[in-house]
Amino acid sequence: MTLSERFNRSGFGCWINGTRGRVFRLCAGMAFLAVGIGLRQHPLGVAALVWSFFPLTAGMFNVCWISLVLGGPFSSASIRRLQQESP
Repeated sequence: MTLSERFNRSGFGCWINGTRGRVFRLCAGMAFLAVGIGLRQHPLGVAALVWSFFPLTAGMFNVCWISLVLGGPFSSASIRRLQQESP
């Protein structure tokens, strides 16, 4: 079993690629964006602005950056399909 399969079958992987995880990713992305805008003159604010890209795009487009980095599928829908097929 590959690392991406192990992640995608884990409890966290199932949750983050589900509906509640998608809502969480959107909320987290908006929070990072708000902090980044509020602190845009500080390096941490700039980092928060850059980081907000990942959860925002993951939530908006229903993708999983973690799975992609681990060599798995990018689409959360594909991941959920694989989770349902696995024993």
